Amino acid sequence: MFVMGSLVIIIAFIGGMKFTENLWAAGESVYEQISRFNYVMQLIRDHYVEEPDMNVLLEGAIDGMLASLDPHSVYISPEDQQRIAEQFAGEFEGIGIRFDIQNSILTVISPIPGTPADLLGIRSGDQIIKINDVSTFGITNEGVFEKLRGPKGTQVDVTVRRPGMKETLDYTITRDKIPINSVETSFMLDAETGYILLNQFTSTTNEEIKQALENMYQNGMKQLLFDLRNNAGGYLQQAIAVLGEFIGDKQRLVYTMGRESDSERSFFAPEEAPFYDLPLIVLVSHGSASASEIVAGAVQDLDRGLVVGQTTFGKGLVQQGFPLGDGAVVRITTERYYTPSGRLIQRAYEDGLAEYISDAYDEEDPNEQPDSLKEVFVTSKGRNVYGGGGITPDVKASTDYFSAYGGRLMRQRIFFEYANEYCAEHPEINGDFEDFLKDYQPTEEMLQGLIAKGAEHEIEYDEDGFNRDRQFLALLLKAEMAQIYWNNRVYYYRVRALNDKQIQTSLNLFDQAREVAGL
Repeated sequence: MFVMGSLVIIIAFIGGMKFTENLWAAGESVYEQISRFNYVMQLIRDHYVEEPDMNVLLEGAIDGMLASLDPHSVYISPEDQQRIAEQFAGEFEGIGIRFDIQNSILTVISPIPGTPADLLGIRSGDQIIKINDVSTFGITNEGVFEKLRGPKGTQVDVTVRRPGMKETLDYTITRDKIPINSVETSFMLDAETGYILLNQFTSTTNEEIKQALENMYQNGMKQLLFDLRNNAGGYLQQAIAVLGEFIGDKQRLVYTMGRESDSERSFFAPEEAPFYDLPLIVLVSHGSASASEIVAGAVQDLDRGLVVGQTTFGKGLVQQGFPLGDGAVVRITTERYYTPSGRLIQRAYEDGLAEYISDAYDEEDPNEQPDSLKEVFVTSKGRNVYGGGGITPDVKASTDYFSAYGGRLMRQRIFFEYANEYCAEHPEINGDFEDFLKDYQPTEEMLQGLIAKGAEHEIEYDEDGFNRDRQFLALLLKAEMAQIYWNNRVYYYRVRALNDKQIQTSLNLFDQAREVAGL
């Protein structure tokens, strides 16, 4: 009865949590399918070589059923749903660090500014070797969350080993609310150009964007580079709100269509936009998806600015979440997104999930037709834009690619580990950050030290890869050093931006962005 009841619940969800006339029009065939499935479950329960976990079987059945629909209809377990809810709520309660497990040791990548860890003096590169007097050696990410997070006002004791110091440091940290910032960083690229890097659209995104825009406006911002590269999306309403900072006059920003002919829903800009006349470039990549594509598509279709980079992922399906009562959620696709000109954002997925994912990130774009073969749509001012899935940028700009050797160094955080040790041995640096940004270059000896550090982690040296990546490797090392010396992640991104090919290309396109927007 348990299995049968669960299956009936599943079918109810697929039908929108109620049994419709269309579903029951199938009559006996629906019951036949349920009975067939139930029979297979009973066979497994009674005859499988080991005692099966029926809950695991049921979750697998749900997964398989949803996978047959499209790539974005999914089952989310109670544990995953809790993490997702926390992430998009924009805050949690804890001490406030970005961390990684390096060589089985809990290592601080950077404290989050203004949090208890930051205010007490926790620094980038610190190794937390004990929590509440218990060793952290071999701790997992989940173990860190369990031990360091907790209700606001409660305390946790940590013992820190700081590179370059012989004695350990003991801290008693009082937990507080910790923001999960969707604005990864914002700063002035030059005297006139503001830069915002947005990593997702959460419940706090628009407020963060407003604050970043106001701060940079006070510092002389006259044009904005809005970086949505690898932003996988998030809340639709936050994407609409962000667009409302730049687009007004109640223009339609995006619309959705479901199965029924009268299911169209439109979303509009406000009457007035605070930054309606700010020259705007939106930077996108193959990893920009969903809400990011809504923003890029609206900016392009309404001729509000210029879209630069690579064709975006092509995720234009709208999911609705249906709770299952135990904390789990089934997310089922109910609508499709369309840009103001009528372009469907969703890319084809008939070849299966593996191809769907890999093709989106393939630099050769095997599924992308030449523009001359794509369906043509027209912007509000008569420019041609192209359909076929994803947003095709106005100006295509390739990203920096490095060798497999450089990739392995990055994945294992060799740059951070070497920089942390180097900065501990050389705690003083001449000049301020602006001098460092303009003049400092890692030496050949330091690059050889980077190679040696990689070898310690069994990363085999590749001379061709190293020579190809030399300039980029030096840049990454310099960026990690900046973060450590000035103990803030923003300095890492300021160094990276100096030699980011797509950012530098964009800086030369603002006249074109002004022309498109009629500014």
